[in-house]
Amino acid sequence: MVKTSKKDIVAQLKERLTSAKAIVLVDYKGINVEQVNLLRNQFRSAKVDYLVQKNTLIKIALNDLGINELDDYLKGPTAVAVCSTDEVAPARVLVKFMKDVMEEAPFPSFKAGFVSGQVFSRAQLQSLAALPSREELLAKILGSLNAPLTNFMSVSQGIIRKFVYALDAVAGKQAS
Repeated sequence: MVKTSKKDIVAQLKERLTSAKAIVLVDYKGINVEQVNLLRNQFRSAKVDYLVQKNTLIKIALNDLGINELDDYLKGPTAVAVCSTDEVAPARVLVKFMKDVMEEAPFPSFKAGFVSGQVFSRAQLQSLAALPSREELLAKILGSLNAPLTNFMSVSQGIIRKFVYALDAVAGKQAS
């Protein structure tokens, strides 16, 4: 009975991890239940799966998927943040939570991450979280593409405006 339930848990873990663009291992010691619930809600709103499971079961699921690089980090209390839509979301949510709720406390903290097929260290995950969101980057690119056209329109309007002022001055001079 116990073995079948563990196999079911591993199967569920594999299902969650299969389509993941980002897998972040989190050391959650030192955080109380109220804070964990708040963190779960923030992860949920960012479409990130947050789960706590035995390290051995996580390790089996990851190894079955061919991810052996995270084995060394599966020691002590470990939670897993998984996102299948955005590579940066788990790291960004955890950094924001640590800043806003935990007031820069040393916990919870990153252990390691597996993002787009590469292992990320704690420092790399911090850097990844500092990147602007996809929407911000697209807005910056659009603004950069739009800037030359805006500048051209402003210059051409200035020329037309000066021409109208000159005509108005000539008309005023001829009227007097």
